[in-house]
Order: sequence, then structure tokens, then C-alpha cells
Amino acid sequence: MDNKYMAKALELAKKGIGNTSPNPLVGAVIVKDHKIIGEGYHQVYGGPHAEVNAFRNAKEAVEGATMYVTLEPCSHYGKTPPCANAIVEKKIARVVIGMKDPNPLVAGNGIRILEENGIEVVCGVLEEECKKINEIFIKYITTKTPFVIMKTAMTLDGKIAAYTGDSKWITGEDSRKYVHEIRNNLTGIMVGIGTVLKDNPMLTTRIDGGKNPIRIIVDSKCRIPLDAKVLDIDDNSRCIISTTDNADSEKIEQLKDKGAIVITTPAKNGRVDLSYLMKQLGEMKIDSILLEGGSELNYSALEEGIVDKVLCFIAPKIVGGDNAKTPVGGQGKALVNDAIKVSNITINTFNDDVLIEGYIQKEV
Repeated sequence: MDNKYMAKALELAKKGIGNTSPNPLVGAVIVKDHKIIGEGYHQVYGGPHAEVNAFRNAKEAVEGATMYVTLEPCSHYGKTPPCANAIVEKKIARVVIGMKDPNPLVAGNGIRILEENGIEVVCGVLEEECKKINEIFIKYITTKTPFVIMKTAMTLDGKIAAYTGDSKWITGEDSRKYVHEIRNNLTGIMVGIGTVLKDNPMLTTRIDGGKNPIRIIVDSKCRIPLDAKVLDIDDNSRCIISTTDNADSEKIEQLKDKGAIVITTPAKNGRVDLSYLMKQLGEMKIDSILLEGGSELNYSALEEGIVDKVLCFIAPKIVGGDNAKTPVGGQGKALVNDAIKVSNITINTFNDDVLIEGYIQKEV
């Protein structure tokens, strides 16, 4: 039964996708006499937590009931009071938890409060599923740097464009629609200056009622044109230009006048120091980034170890061409044995396109 009700809590938690950043996704279910009497989830950053919403939605008195919650109840004062205290006050008899909170401010304290007040606690029910939906939160809260997803789209023979540079469109409409859903769910989207100069993209989310990710342009020499579409900036379309200390100071001021935020990193082999950039973005509460870079930026991101997850769309097309670009360029590895490895693979299809999803194996 515990698995059944935790699965329901997970369904509820997913309703908050795209709205709780940089806080976690959490769902809660209250069960009494083998029936659900209350449900709730964390709906929006700064709003009531899942447990509080479940109490508010309860159809009858919750005293003596069991609460199922995907993440350990918080024990500290943040935007809202501690949920662990609320559970004690409501006289819940048993709490089933999906996973412990990796936040150092909680880290077992919520469980301790419950147990010290005589509440039975069971932890680790559907734990892997609970960790999966909060992979962004876990990375961000423990490292203060964003969770980075590298998305690529290529032909069956591994090309991201024809030798002429034409790339419209590699994948089909359903694949592109899914990518816009991902954009809507993440905090930032990052491309290199080459993509801006070639395609002049808007990097917005084409979803009714959706939100646009913060646009992050990696541009070591500030070559971005002042009339680039990404510099159409308003409250719903922010833009960050990441450059180096080699960039022209006058151009930097012009970009700031356009409303862009400029982050200057030390030059690393003449390029933006991506690890340094991630720390700066983390301080700005950017917890997740969709990397839609060209082949050079993709390789740099992989080499610097900032990529956590890979989404690779493969279209059933063959383009050919010695000079047609591939998803990852750069110098590359000298030996196949040194290849960057991807694990925990899942495969999905979008009509004729195939999506391979996996996680970068990190060196310990």
C-alpha cells in the first residue's frame, strides 16, 4: 500500500514542474482508514509546501492519519514555516517519506523532529523515482551550480546540418514541440555566439501560457550584434551575455544599456571559463540549463565537466558530407577508450525520430 500512495504523491509532485525552481518538486497524500482524505503539491516557488496544501484540502480531520510525502518535510524557516512542525501539530500518526532532503538546512532534521514527537517514520519508499523527479534540485542544492542538459539533434549519419550550414529541420514537429516543453520547464537556455550569428534565434518558449528561459549567450569576444533577437529584452525575456576579460569594454556597456546582464569570466585558452560561469549562474538562482550549443560549445562543456544529462534526437535522414558538422566538435579524444561515457540510457520515439536520454558518467 505504501508504494501505491507514494506513486500518487509523485503524480501530484510532477504538477509543479517548471514552477517551483529553485525549490524541489514535492507531492503529499494524507490517508486515513485506507482512503485518501487530502492531497497537495508544491505549486509555485514561495507558495505553501505540499504538506500544507494537503492539510488545506483535507476532507476530514487528519489526526491519526498517515501522510505520504515525496521529500523529507522541511525543518527550517524559509519562505514558509517548517512543515515538520505542522505535521506534529496536526497529530499525524505516521509519515512515509520518499527520500531524505539533501538540503544541508534539513538533512535529516525533519525526520528527527517527527520521531522525537512520537510519529512513526518510514523512509525510502520509491526513493529512486523521487530522486529522479528532483535531479535538478539535488544537483543545485548540493553544489550551488545548475543542472545542465545538453540537447542535440542529428541525422542518422550524425550530422547537425548539411555542408552548406542548412539545418531546417533535422527533426520533426513532435520532437521540436517536446524541446519547447523542456525550455518551459528549465530556468536557463545556453548557446554559443556561433549559433546566434548563424541563426539569430529568439530562444523563447512557443507554448501558450509558457515561460521563457533566461537566455545565456557564451561570447568570449562580445561579437553579438546589438540587433540580435536575444537582445529583445523585457520582464519575460531576460538575457545574459557571458564573455571574457579580453572583450571590448565599450561593447559590454552597450549590451548593458540594452538590458543584458554581462558576466565576465577569466579567459581559459581564450574562451569563457564555463566552470566559473556555472558558479556565477548558481549564485543567481539559475538551477537548470538547457544547452543547445553548437559542436564547439558542446565539446567545451563536456570537457569542463558541466554537463549532467544528454538528450540526443536522431532523425531517420542521411545527409553525408565530410564538412557537415556533428553534434560535438572540438579537438576530440585521441583514444576511443578515453570517450566520455553516458549511462542509465532510456529511449523514446517522437513519430519517426528517436530520443536517446542518458547521464554523463562523472569521474569520482
